[in-house]
Amino acid sequence: MPSYTVTVATGSQWFAGTDDYIYITLVGTERCSERTLLDKPLYNDFERGAQVDSYEVRVKENLGEIVLVKIEKRKYWLHDDWYCRYITVKTPSGDYVEFPCFRWLVQDNEVVLRNGRAHLPQDDKTSLVKQHRTSELKMRRKTYRWSEWQPGFPMSIDAERHKDLPRDIQFDSEKGVDFVLNYSKAIENLFVNQFMHMFQSSWSDFADFERIFVKITNTISEYVMKHWKEDFMFGYQFLNGCNPVVIQKCTKLPDKFPVKNEMVAVSLERDLTLQQEIKEGNIYIADYEVLDGICPNCTDPCTKQFLAAPICLLYKNIQNKIMPIAIQLGQIPGKDNPIFLPTDGEYDWLLAKIWVRSADFQHHQTVTHLLRTHLITEMFAIAMYRQLPAVHPAYKLLIPHVRFTIAINTKAREQLICECGIFDKANATGGGGHVQLVQKAMKSLTYRSLCFPDMIKSRGVEKQEELPTYFYRDDGYKVWEATRSFVSDVMSIYYTSDERVQGDDEIQAFVKDVRNFGMQDTEHCEFPKSLKTREELIEYLTIVVFTASAQHAAVNFGQYDWCSWIPNAPSTMRKPPPDKKGLADVKLIIESLPDRGRSSWHLGAVWALSQYQENELYLGMYPDEHFIEKPVKEAMEKFRKQLVEISSTIKNRNEGKRLPYYNMSPDKIPNSVAV
Repeated sequence: MPSYTVTVATGSQWFAGTDDYIYITLVGTERCSERTLLDKPLYNDFERGAQVDSYEVRVKENLGEIVLVKIEKRKYWLHDDWYCRYITVKTPSGDYVEFPCFRWLVQDNEVVLRNGRAHLPQDDKTSLVKQHRTSELKMRRKTYRWSEWQPGFPMSIDAERHKDLPRDIQFDSEKGVDFVLNYSKAIENLFVNQFMHMFQSSWSDFADFERIFVKITNTISEYVMKHWKEDFMFGYQFLNGCNPVVIQKCTKLPDKFPVKNEMVAVSLERDLTLQQEIKEGNIYIADYEVLDGICPNCTDPCTKQFLAAPICLLYKNIQNKIMPIAIQLGQIPGKDNPIFLPTDGEYDWLLAKIWVRSADFQHHQTVTHLLRTHLITEMFAIAMYRQLPAVHPAYKLLIPHVRFTIAINTKAREQLICECGIFDKANATGGGGHVQLVQKAMKSLTYRSLCFPDMIKSRGVEKQEELPTYFYRDDGYKVWEATRSFVSDVMSIYYTSDERVQGDDEIQAFVKDVRNFGMQDTEHCEFPKSLKTREELIEYLTIVVFTASAQHAAVNFGQYDWCSWIPNAPSTMRKPPPDKKGLADVKLIIESLPDRGRSSWHLGAVWALSQYQENELYLGMYPDEHFIEKPVKEAMEKFRKQLVEISSTIKNRNEGKRLPYYNMSPDKIPNSVAV
């Protein structure tokens, strides 16, 4: 009587083990086994801790090639969820067949697993595997449904709360990602509890901010605290701060920003006029037009809050430093919207720069961070679950890079960016302004702007010799190319021609779902409706992986570095932007900056958001073996080696620097958006 040895691996996360009954059915090309209870007498099966258990499944006749494994969980006493990592079947002939699972079985549930080799849909020939593929996607589309959280947003998951999500995409412990709990913990750890309820109470002077700052030492944040007033520090942040995606080459001054040569001549160092400096490529601009018309936070009737949509002219001096030379705090020029200059009074100029930093903070939090990493990655993730079965190579490639993304976004909609959420407490765009800002930014979000090299080139900042200290760009190029090479190596195993891409109905459905539902088929977005070549496919998947990993890391984990010194990144302003020169003094600036309560909330937020997850998985780490093929594992190893080299290069460059840049270092880039 033939016997098959079945090995079952249980996960190591909390509550992964089970006391429920587990049954298995082996499905072969010739016949199926009997439904068999996996149970050893006097033994505690399926315990948490990456436990591996082996069982014998006896059959009357050989089953042929094992193509599917059916696992069923049935209640023993109370329903006890179980996380199955994988199942391995040893055939009577001694061959091993691997069946990756990496899924939760909840309630009285069953899953049918395909063997671990990746297959394109056109390669499935038997009705058995075709039917399995179809059934899996049919079930997934019922489970992962699109929903419009706000009009004009990318579509998101149809779930109001974290606990409503499918178990497979929930956090292992919801407590670990509770925003209210984490912010409160951060505030306690930072010893700012005493200021938490001091809303409307201004700080006495700039030094007073140190009372909530110096409890945690950090090289960059302390340097920011000491040098935040200086023009070089202001300009440097456009290149390597939290929001290094706004600066662009100025080829022509916009009519709405009438800067004259005589205004800035004293700031120019090459004996050239402003127009000549523009022609030489030494003038850059940062325009926050997207903030124009956004309603400021009015949730607190005791404190008026204000927003501005400034324009800042930047100059690359002979030391290759980016320096501000003119700031206009509104989009419409006029007597009540003066152009502030470095030659103005010390506090007029300082206050103008603070307004730009506050606008940059709003743009960073809502557009660069929330929209262009969190929401976009969730959109890709939902389409992936709906259109790509677990056996598809693109699913296996992407699944580590969407880990917990839907969960963290759902938690954010539940606690952070919802009405009366944490975002309302300290941010000028709270109370609905952040919703307006996403809606407005969506109108200019294009597919090409998510492609890192294209995004850099579109702003005219691609040349290393022109901006030699733009480390975000330089490191980003390296990580993009390594990621693209890895995606190419893996996808080329399965797609040997352009025709293979065109003939893959599932990958085409994935792309179409993103465009038609995720982006709601907006024409301006230019997201492709189909993919025709291998190059198009490789670029598309690279965008998904890079956005979820490197781009998110670059704009997220530096928040404490750059935003913990409140005057450098005010989350709100309590006085309107100045409409004339000569008004500013220390008192006006302090009264404009966030009060003690809002400062404390802000500090807790940027500290909590800058923390890595416990047991973080960094770029290139793939402990869940969705792929079993040797060529893919070789591609992974090559990828890891490239990433180690990039990390080493970045580390060597940073040696001795007062402002090291490491946000794009692969050893600090998590695989996915999970915080």
